[in-house]
Amino acid sequence: MKEKGWKEIPLGGMITDAGNATEYDTGSWRTFKPVWDNSKCSQCLICWIHCPDSSIAVKDRKMSGIDYQHCKGCGICVNVCPKKCITMEKEK
Repeated sequence: MKEKGWKEIPLGGMITDAGNATEYDTGSWRTFKPVWDNSKCSQCLICWIHCPDSSIAVKDRKMSGIDYQHCKGCGICVNVCPKKCITMEKEK
C-alpha cells in the first residue's frame, strides 16, 4: 500500500471513518511500548477489549502478541490487566 502524503492525512491525524485505523502505521509515535509476559497471562482478553488501536493480537481466542505497527503506547492495556502481565518499557 502506498504511504499517504501530508495532504491526504486528515487534520490532526483524526480517524474519520470507522475501521480505517489499519491504514495508518502509528507505531512510530510511541515513547514507551507494552511488553507482554505470556507466562503470567490468564487470557482474560480485557486488554483486547480496551485497546483503542486494536493492537492486541488474538488467535484462537487467546492473546498471541502485540501489533507494534499500530500500537501508540497509550498504556491502557497495562492499566486494565488484572494479572499485570503487560509492562511498559522505553522504546529503543
